Amino acid sequence: MIDEIELAMILYTQGHKIKHDVAHFIKVHQYARLIGKAEHLEEREQFILEVAAICHDRACPLCREKYGRCEGDLQEKEGPALVKEFLKDFNLDRGIIERAAYLVGHHHTYTNINGMDYQILVEADFLVNYFENGSSADTIQKSVEKIFKTKTGKEMAETMFFPKPADLSLSETWAQDALQDLEDFIEEQGIYIRQ
Repeated sequence: MIDEIELAMILYTQGHKIKHDVAHFIKVHQYARLIGKAEHLEEREQFILEVAAICHDRACPLCREKYGRCEGDLQEKEGPALVKEFLKDFNLDRGIIERAAYLVGHHHTYTNINGMDYQILVEADFLVNYFENGSSADTIQKSVEKIFKTKTGKEMAETMFFPKPADLSLSETWAQDALQDLEDFIEEQGIYIRQ
């Protein structure tokens, strides 16, 4: 069912000629899916999360057309009704549709986050937006500290934006160790080297 919803969202954007929207929601969906699975969401909550991640920016084309822009508050205002209308064509129970619409209507509100599905959607959207907006390291660090709550989301942000440098220090005996390894290898292979 998730694949059908995602394909329908891709087809929906076709008439709007907005390639960025497709790439964006696919990335947000993938991060949300990964974080949700790593955080061991219950199956229904995982499903709702993925539906909301796919649909979270459903209102962007309408907002661009109606307001000339698509800031978060406008997406939250216009999104829920569009998501409910879109999802009615799928065989989903009302509770799933209502929760997905709620998440879409709040995904730019970072206070009073109620539920792991909501928290993870926010984190996944931030991870993608950091790249797409070219956010500074300081901005990323501050928002991760303030908003991210899941262990997986924090680890992903740390790995993606603040990787620890590899330990390239050499021991004092590195050259002798390398020669010994080479000699051991030659002996194991039964290679005779003339001098």
